[in-house]
Amino acid sequence: MRLSKTITVAGLLLASLLGASAAQADDMLGSYVARISDRDHQASDGYALDSAAQMVRQDRANWHKFHRRDRDDQGDEWFTTNDARADLQRMLERPGAMSSSTKRAIVNGEPLIQVDVYENSVRVSILED
Repeated sequence: MRLSKTITVAGLLLASLLGASAAQADDMLGSYVARISDRDHQASDGYALDSAAQMVRQDRANWHKFHRRDRDDQGDEWFTTNDARADLQRMLERPGAMSSSTKRAIVNGEPLIQVDVYENSVRVSILED
């Protein structure tokens, strides 16, 4: 019994250390705020976008490439190129990047969002619906 208790404690310590190291591997780089407006609900060539990830990506294209900026939009240093925006969309499509309610708010409205940017992921939250 004592050996299994020791193994359990050792396992918990190892899991704790691995968790801390995983958290450090995805350090926060910064954040930006953006209004996802009607213009972000449409692709550059005019067709309607149908996912929140596409709309957040289009917001960054509108900011960096087309200079179509909403009053509440802030700049960012991470999504300046099309390749970086494609990476943004892939990260936004991962589980945990946005809650279901955040996705619905983006697709169905014009919310003010905050995008927290990490080395290997992003997280989106609604500041104002």
